[in-house]
Amino acid sequence: MSGGATTHAKTFRELHAPGRILLLANAWDAGSARLIEASGAFAIATTSAGLAWSRGHPDGDALPARELCAAVAEIARVLSIPLSADIEDGYSEDPRAVGEMIKAVIDAGAVGVNLEDGASPVDAMCAKIEAAKQAAARAGVDLFVNARTDVYLRGLVPKERAVAESIERGRRYQAAGGDGFFVPKISDLAEMRAIAAAIALPLNVLVMPELASVAELQSAGVRRVSAGSGIAAAALGVAQRATLQFLEAGRYDAIFETRVDYGEMNRLLR
Repeated sequence: MSGGATTHAKTFRELHAPGRILLLANAWDAGSARLIEASGAFAIATTSAGLAWSRGHPDGDALPARELCAAVAEIARVLSIPLSADIEDGYSEDPRAVGEMIKAVIDAGAVGVNLEDGASPVDAMCAKIEAAKQAAARAGVDLFVNARTDVYLRGLVPKERAVAESIERGRRYQAAGGDGFFVPKISDLAEMRAIAAAIALPLNVLVMPELASVAELQSAGVRRVSAGSGIAAAALGVAQRATLQFLEAGRYDAIFETRVDYGEMNRLLR
């Protein structure tokens, strides 16, 4: 493990310490990652959706693993802050293959990963986490495994059981070696507070419309907030609006309303 990787891994873990809240504006390519860093981010995480879209694939395990690793390497090359890679479900149900994927993204420059359970059994997710941590140990990397549960996102259990199910999974994933617990689509502060109080892992939530303020989230025990695909989708929305105005109305106003300075971007990537 290189000195830079050691420092990044240590810094990334410290950003999740009690009393802190980590805001992750997820990147989808090297340019967006460098811009996010220059805007004051302390760490970068990829968005699986945005990264897949940027490579011409839909979200949901459709991006070839080699392209994911290539994108992670491109992003890591332009950064001076820690990078975490969203590897969806690890690209396999075989823990050994997940371990190989972990080694590949570590080699590409990541010191953290998001690993999701989706519709897989809890035991299968635990085996993947264990394989991930073992692969990272062999590589000499203190990898931060952010274990994502889709209890809320996919409605895996009836709403009245969502908190209890999330707590149970969080405890299992911690026992398997998980370092963080990501519960996308949760929005109720009382439910966040209950989950945060019941598990020792840093609780991660996803930005959604009408989500409580960062200060309120922190008071509920949240220690990590991810923009997910939100910023990538917003950027594409601006591009769509500007394109439609140009093609349909023959006007250019939207092109110049919100834009990054050409010279600034060139300077950031030198």
